[in-house]
Amino acid sequence: MESSNHEENHDSNRKRSTSSVSDDEQAKRVKYSASSGSHISAPVLSHNDVQRDVNITNYYYGTSFPLANVEARANSSDQSDIIHDYRKLIHSEYATVQEYNSLPGEDVKLSDRYSELLIVQRHREQNEREKEIRSRGVSFQQVLSSRASEAYSSTSVEELFNPNSHGPSPKAVILQGNPGSGKSFTVKKIMCDWASGTLYMDRFDLVVHLRCKELNHVVGNKSVVELVNHSPKYLSLISRMLHDSPDRVLFLIDGFDELKLPLEEAATFPPSDLVTPATLHGTLSALLRGRILPKCFLLVTTRSTALDRLSRLLRGPQRFTEILGFSEKGVEMYFQRFFNDKRLSQVAYDSVRANETLFTACFIPVICWIVCTVFREQFKDGVDMTRGLETTTSIFVYFVVTLLDHHCQGLNVSPPDMLKNLSELAEKETLKQHVLFDEKSVSEAVSDPTSVPFLCKFPLKRKIRVQMMFSFMHLSFQEFFTALCYTLMDMDQAHRKVNDLIGSVQGDQQDMKNTHLLPVIQFLLGLSNEEVRSSLTETLPLSVSPIRGLLEEWLLKVIKEMRDSRWGDDMKLFILHSLYELNEEHFVRKAMETWERVDLAFIPLKKTDCWVLRYCLLCCERIKSLCLNCCNISAQKLQMLAPGLQNCEELELHVHNLSDADTTDLTSALGEGKILDLRLDHSSLSCESLQLVLHALTKQKQVRTVDLQVSTIMSDAIAKIVDFIQTTSIGDQVCIELNEPTEESGDSLCSFLSVEKDSESLILSVKHRRTPDGTFDHSEIFNPQIKPSLSEISITMAQMKTPSINWIDYFNKFFALKDLTESLGFDEHVATLLSTLHSVPCLGSMFLVVSCVTERLAAGILSLINACPSLKTVQLYAGLIGNGMLSDEAVRLLHESQMVPEFTLVVIGKRCHKATERCNNNSQWSLSCNHRVQLQFQSGSFTEEDLEISYLEEDFSHGAT
Repeated sequence: MESSNHEENHDSNRKRSTSSVSDDEQAKRVKYSASSGSHISAPVLSHNDVQRDVNITNYYYGTSFPLANVEARANSSDQSDIIHDYRKLIHSEYATVQEYNSLPGEDVKLSDRYSELLIVQRHREQNEREKEIRSRGVSFQQVLSSRASEAYSSTSVEELFNPNSHGPSPKAVILQGNPGSGKSFTVKKIMCDWASGTLYMDRFDLVVHLRCKELNHVVGNKSVVELVNHSPKYLSLISRMLHDSPDRVLFLIDGFDELKLPLEEAATFPPSDLVTPATLHGTLSALLRGRILPKCFLLVTTRSTALDRLSRLLRGPQRFTEILGFSEKGVEMYFQRFFNDKRLSQVAYDSVRANETLFTACFIPVICWIVCTVFREQFKDGVDMTRGLETTTSIFVYFVVTLLDHHCQGLNVSPPDMLKNLSELAEKETLKQHVLFDEKSVSEAVSDPTSVPFLCKFPLKRKIRVQMMFSFMHLSFQEFFTALCYTLMDMDQAHRKVNDLIGSVQGDQQDMKNTHLLPVIQFLLGLSNEEVRSSLTETLPLSVSPIRGLLEEWLLKVIKEMRDSRWGDDMKLFILHSLYELNEEHFVRKAMETWERVDLAFIPLKKTDCWVLRYCLLCCERIKSLCLNCCNISAQKLQMLAPGLQNCEELELHVHNLSDADTTDLTSALGEGKILDLRLDHSSLSCESLQLVLHALTKQKQVRTVDLQVSTIMSDAIAKIVDFIQTTSIGDQVCIELNEPTEESGDSLCSFLSVEKDSESLILSVKHRRTPDGTFDHSEIFNPQIKPSLSEISITMAQMKTPSINWIDYFNKFFALKDLTESLGFDEHVATLLSTLHSVPCLGSMFLVVSCVTERLAAGILSLINACPSLKTVQLYAGLIGNGMLSDEAVRLLHESQMVPEFTLVVIGKRCHKATERCNNNSQWSLSCNHRVQLQFQSGSFTEEDLEISYLEEDFSHGAT
């Protein structure tokens, strides 16, 4: 520090020791003191052989403590020990935190509550702000992910003071964030990590924490040194660091928006150095503006509502940063750290993630804390966690109460008046579908908007000027406060306004109007819940109008109309979400009984939709009918729905992407005694899992349709399928097919097996495609297999006679054909397979797809026709769409045969039209001489017709199965 008095330098020179001084005199301790207004700015010791301690003590006028106590020793271990002790003290102070609801002594580890936050360095444009505010669920997480990109200059705590691409390191960093976004936690984490040696070690020797909330209560004039006085033991250390290396000092000034000091006013006696006392606002203003310690670094946290004030006071170069909150990964990490129990944390996280609105709100750290705290208390109380967490409304009420208790000090109006004014603003702007509000409209509704913790303030560029705008933290909070507005009205006004509200969303009985108001109605129902309303009125002296009866009456009316007519999908989901928010079990049961048949077919259900459906199902002892056909039900959603699906008397369930791990959830969901339709797409069940599913199906009252995809179809599975077909009341169809190819699927006996039933007949179909996944391979349209193959056979027979068939023997003969490559062996096995059908009584029809039609195959067909007088129709395809060859010998044999009356044989394939050297095998199929034809043999007549490829592609619908 420079001195204003230079006489001390002259005195120092006169007292300077020289080399002529005796050894005894050199051994004496040299001591320089200046007091009573005298200063020693830079004592110089030169030409000395120092063998004893040199102690320079400097006392400054106006203070009663030493500014520096420097002991130049050959060994500086004492100082290192002091620094080490100081860091240990800081770490012990910041390693634990108290929560909002902590009892005395109930501290928790900071590391158990802190998760990395998403921090950006870029102001966003209006459209970007609106997108953040309006998006929900997955789309909201996608928006946050985009903000974590280089385009938005995302950063981290470690990088806050790094140089940027066009300038030096910033001297001052503004860390902006909404209430509950983690600003103070971030400051505490910086202090803790610096003290433990894991953060800023190469940049800062000293980090000082100033809490603005505490500074409001400081009395009297203070100097900078007095402000940072942590402990008398470390005062000398801190003072020396401030004096000797201010460029390695970081001040953390937390909660600037809470500071009530008039910093803009010039101090009567502004401080000029570290130790000169001045008014608190004068000292703090000098520190912020860089008039004191200009070389030190500052990090100042603030709400957005105080950003413009701070930016005018703070010295440069400045860096603006903003905490957006938790990313999806950050939310998951918070849940993991909050709970010691990994299973419990996963259950809680999955529960919240299923609720789209609540999961969106969890980007705010304090919402995460509320959710985790509520979940933990419910678990401790033994609440059935399968019933879910709490409603979105209840969590939002807890959020409002928390912010009012801990983030609303110094309001100019009472909390009830503030909430009333804020809710009126929300209602006015929601009806206009606005999410950004100008300063004038906000000031008209709220007397001091900068002190309201639920509003955000930010600058937007408007050509050559800057306009300050306001918004709620997210649209969901605006919707919540809009609903709160109606509940705070007097009864007559509330009934009138709510009637207008529900009337504005109900259009004709096909669709709805003003769908942006539906979340408001759901929050209204949530606020009508007795427990939620009590938690709000216990904290605040609010008068909440009783509008629940009006809303329930309207819901029942809509459900009756929906039951009797075709309402749009949005209305069905809206009803389920509304019942969930109301969360009154007796009324939910009544509403679901009124609905009777819940048809959600072709509505792609999100996780949040499945969660509210689950709640509604669990409220009922039975559900008459539920249709979940083509609803995008995944394994995770099935697990969520399973407990409620057990209550359905009639169920249509369509699930995709199931594996063996999901079999228990599936069989649990099926329960027993149902009328059931089940379809599993893109699933890979093993034989063991298939058997478990079939066993569950045998417990049902009636199985109408079953369509399962498996990883492999082996003989033991076939036996179970056959037993199931013969012993279970099947209404329409049972279909088993291979899914994606695996190492095991190549060993499957077939790729597709189905049984269709009606009141009189049964159709059995077996397929084996060239590709193991069972899908239609379009290459086979133009590239028929060269080797002999039988890829499909379908037979129709009288249902009452099916038990007499040896199905296992029949299937095994079909399976034996799939690996044969020699024509002779193939023909023999086909003939054996067809001979098995001779014993099938009342065989009505057969459909057969082979690679080519040979004379031996034709003979087998004729033998079957003669042995089965009940057989009326046979369709025979050479190739998937008739692009395989028909041998002349086979056609001649069929033409010369005597077929029974009323029998029809249709053969489709390619015939050679050359007069000589005619083509007879599939290796020649593509030659131009081969034409695709349809041969029909009926009652002694024969016709041949040329077919076009386009006609065949449209007609051959079975090929795409």
